Amino acid sequence: MIRIENHLGKIEIQDSYFSDLIGHTVTACFGVAGMANSGASQGLRSFFFRRRKYLDQGVRVATEGGELNISLHILVTYGVNIAAIADSITNKVRYTVETATGLTVKKVSVFVDGMAK
Repeated sequence: MIRIENHLGKIEIQDSYFSDLIGHTVTACFGVAGMANSGASQGLRSFFFRRRKYLDQGVRVATEGGELNISLHILVTYGVNIAAIADSITNKVRYTVETATGLTVKKVSVFVDGMAK
């Protein structure tokens, strides 16, 4: 949970909001075939609930001094330029999160975990 305090009061933003916002943004990008599991808990969840899709799959958000560090684990479509896709995702995620929340995104890390047809 991220807490922001200003002259109007306190604002609390749940981590699930960031994960869902970022997951929706990334899956809408060209060349992204899907999201990969970013940890053991997501791996277990996808194993037991195979039919369900989660927007937060492959997304990790951490806060550091009021700034966000975002890690993304993606699957790309075969035959596309991976560097171009990673740059596009980085820019789009940074813009979307900063516009929606007003918080600063310090770093967006994109990890390509595999390819799909």
